[in-house]
Amino acid sequence: MTRPRRARRCQLSVPGSSEKMLAKAAGSAADHVFCDLEDAVAPSAKVEARGKIINALNTLDWGKKTRCVRINDVSTQWCHDDIIEVVTGAGANLDTIMLTKPYSAADVIFLDRMLTQLEKKLGLEKSIGIEVLIEEVQALQNVEDISRSTPRLECLVFGMGDYSGSQGIDTRDIGGTGDFPGDIFHYARFRIAMAARAAGIDAVDGPYANFGNPEGYLSEAKRAKSLGMVGKWAIHPAQIALATEVFSPDPSEVAFARKLETAYREAEAQGLGAAQVDGVMVDVASLRLVRNTLDKAELYGL
Repeated sequence: MTRPRRARRCQLSVPGSSEKMLAKAAGSAADHVFCDLEDAVAPSAKVEARGKIINALNTLDWGKKTRCVRINDVSTQWCHDDIIEVVTGAGANLDTIMLTKPYSAADVIFLDRMLTQLEKKLGLEKSIGIEVLIEEVQALQNVEDISRSTPRLECLVFGMGDYSGSQGIDTRDIGGTGDFPGDIFHYARFRIAMAARAAGIDAVDGPYANFGNPEGYLSEAKRAKSLGMVGKWAIHPAQIALATEVFSPDPSEVAFARKLETAYREAEAQGLGAAQVDGVMVDVASLRLVRNTLDKAELYGL
């Protein structure tokens, strides 16, 4: 199975119980939208929300967005039917499923096998990818195994809200405002990003609850980017442009990267191992950094 390349600069959360919000999400500028059946939907509304999500996936114009559904975790009474009903009803118009609260690779394999069975039964022509939320301390301890659990897995997402509860973190320490001197989520973000990179998949940062504080959101997004994450969640449309800005390479950066690569290829053709451009040395090692920028530019159409 070849993993598709998908833009994930911004993953927009939308409650699956709201037809109005589903329609707005489809027309938004987000790269990726996940229709939520979990925390954003009350227990009494979860069954009905499945039908609303199926209808939205089948009838709305989602453009080039990645269409995702966040299901309830494997320990709940909803997970099994979430998978069956959504894939049966809208599998052809579904790109990925996001699994919540896995504790180990076995939880991801459960979803993988159900998807394999359903795809065969329904005759679906494409495979549905998996995205996983790392939001329990057990999941962070098992993140390397989880990251390699199935070729369907495309993305690890850091769910810092539930992780804080699982770890027993004092919320006053979040953001460096309490007794902890720095970013209390640094280790978790770094470990998730490293596991994802080693497995050849994406790492995405989770939500920032105070959507009325764009400066705080930008700060958190920049921290995630600095560790190699490719995007961040948006829980409000106001956060979409912020995430897209942070995780998109600057046009001048892209232009300079293209100039560096061209110079290196010309030097390589002449049997040289390096080239100089505007006082910058570019060799085979630094070319990897250049390609990181250019790969993003190609993916985002820049």
